[in-house]
Amino acid sequence: MRTIQDRIESGEYAPGDMLPSETQLVRELGVGRTTVVRALQTLAMQGWIEREHGRGSFVKGRPQSAADRAHPSLTTAEQGESPNAVLEAGRVPAPRHIARLLGVAEKTPVVVRKRLARQADVISAVETVWVPLEHALGTDLDKPEPLRHGIRQHLQAVKHLRFDHITERINARPPTKEEAELLGSSGPVLGVLATVHDPAGNVLMVVSLALPGSLHELEDVFKVS
Repeated sequence: MRTIQDRIESGEYAPGDMLPSETQLVRELGVGRTTVVRALQTLAMQGWIEREHGRGSFVKGRPQSAADRAHPSLTTAEQGESPNAVLEAGRVPAPRHIARLLGVAEKTPVVVRKRLARQADVISAVETVWVPLEHALGTDLDKPEPLRHGIRQHLQAVKHLRFDHITERINARPPTKEEAELLGSSGPVLGVLATVHDPAGNVLMVVSLALPGSLHELEDVFKVS
């Protein structure tokens, strides 16, 4: 990560440039593919680069605040979907904990969108998004076809909904049985549960993530006054 950041800051990798391929970085840096995938994923979360499925990674430049911590739930809401990523899309009764976060009664119909995130050939997350029917009706969120531009842009374009702030809760936990099967591992995960709010404070959707502990770490840098 720091090698790539240094090259971006020095201008060696200019905004718009395509980064070397993962295979090239593995050879050049002398690290494993998992390490490269993890570094690129974190750099994308932090805003240094942008990853385009089937094309590669492109330099965006130094973020406005390089100290900002990566926010997995925002990345999930903004990234486009690759082919075959969507595992489930449609109406389901809201589980108790999701209904509480959405502010609706348990088993109220909501739209769920569950998908697998991949970096190269590695499954990097199980992502589930829960959206109230009032926000999902008329959108493509209940359809299995991949969204090209991501959920946030889709909701803005179709429903004119604007994201204002996100409350993100993160904990370390064992995976559920389904998550372990999808991830191919029973190792611990970072569980992310986030509520996305509009400017009035209303909850637009809930994002639930299971991030394999072997691939992810969250780093925060802050000033000490």
